[in-house]
Amino acid sequence: MRRRLRTALALVLSAAPTGRRAGHAHGAAGPAPTEDRLSGARGTAPAPGRPEPGPGERPGSRNGGGPKTGRGPVRPAPEAGRRTGPVRGTPRERLRAWAELLRVSALFSVPGDALAGAAAVGRRPGRGTVLAASASLCLYEAGMALNDWADRDEDAVDRPHRPIPSGRVSPAAALGAAGALTAAGLALAARAGRPALTVATGLAATVWAYDLRLKHTKAGPAAMAAARSLDLLLGATATATAASAGRTAGDGGRPDNVAGTGGTSATTAARTSGVLAPVLPALPAALVLGAHTYGVTAVSRHEAQGGSTGTPLAVLATTAALAAAVAGERRGRGLSGPAHTIPSAPGAPALTTPGAPGTRHVATGAFGAPAHAPGAGHATPAPTRTTHAPPGERPASAAFARLPALVAGAADDPGRLLTLGLTAAYVRTAAPPLLHAALNPSPPLTQRAVGGGIRAMIPLQAALAARAGAPVTGLAVMGLVPLARSLARKVSPT
Repeated sequence: MRRRLRTALALVLSAAPTGRRAGHAHGAAGPAPTEDRLSGARGTAPAPGRPEPGPGERPGSRNGGGPKTGRGPVRPAPEAGRRTGPVRGTPRERLRAWAELLRVSALFSVPGDALAGAAAVGRRPGRGTVLAASASLCLYEAGMALNDWADRDEDAVDRPHRPIPSGRVSPAAALGAAGALTAAGLALAARAGRPALTVATGLAATVWAYDLRLKHTKAGPAAMAAARSLDLLLGATATATAASAGRTAGDGGRPDNVAGTGGTSATTAARTSGVLAPVLPALPAALVLGAHTYGVTAVSRHEAQGGSTGTPLAVLATTAALAAAVAGERRGRGLSGPAHTIPSAPGAPALTTPGAPGTRHVATGAFGAPAHAPGAGHATPAPTRTTHAPPGERPASAAFARLPALVAGAADDPGRLLTLGLTAAYVRTAAPPLLHAALNPSPPLTQRAVGGGIRAMIPLQAALAARAGAPVTGLAVMGLVPLARSLARKVSPT
């Protein structure tokens, strides 16, 4: 029976036309199997929606014919130095691009300027300090956006990953942001008073001049140092102006005219003296912060190419000298410090600082700079002690040699001990990266030295505030360090 069925089936197959026996076209051979790793080993046809390989292409080359990575097709990277058009990414990607453009991780080095300026003039932070800090943040970010706009052609060669040369932020958008942030900063400073607006205008002019003209000249580091010094003076001016305005409002808006003579000129002179005189003690602190900024800017001029050994060494020596100056013995305190007696002329009663009721007030600011207390006339400088370094010894090294004695002498003074601790934090943050960059002046280590110098501004500002007699302000400024460090892991400050 089975033999008969097989014979019948063979007769039927032999009688059928030889057209489609293996699923192929009549009389045509089937196509050779192609290599397609994404649709299965040796598939007979490309996957749906996937183009067939063109002439000269290896099968599967468009679809990642190599080993499976799970990342999809690999796009060729753009050539170095080649700027592409604006790239529209997701909102998260655009936000990150702007964060890189504005270098938001360096923002935490800005509020300390206003707080240190307020401490230097012996005032508590207030409305004027907040306005000054807000204006400083706007002007700082304006400088960052303008910096990348001005360097877009140079970054296209040296740093093509930056937001503008990579196409993530357009040059027009960066320039527009710089202008808008500058206008916002000046508007905020204007709310703090005309003197603060004057300082902010000079600060904005310095920032724009540096980015557009002075950056690649010998005056570049000096311009940046002036900008940072003006930023501290902006905080001092805005705080003093707000305090003076509060006193004038409390007196009914009229000056204290004891002699019975007054007038417009006398009123103007009194107001000018009341605003400008308290700012004078902030000048030494502004110079210290400016000197540190000068060094950081000098090192940053080599961060793209590297190769400089002398500059990090010179800045390292400057860091040691600044630390010695800040940690040195104070010759006076600001208005917020405790009272102390100052010898006067022979036969005259001794003068004391605020703290003893019913006494004449003589204010000495940070680093012993004399100031004018309102209504007290000219101040008498505090007595000073000058310590000379031994012959052949550098002043900075002599100061560090005296550090154990300074610490021992500060054991009974918590404020002084805090100043020494904050100064040590400043040296610890700035010095090691500079030393590494001096030993190996490669671009990565130079950039790390620049980042360390930017972060070191925070403990330096805190030390200046504590030295001026405002330990709470110093600790508040130091609290910004963890925030700056955590954000620097996500967005580079350089």
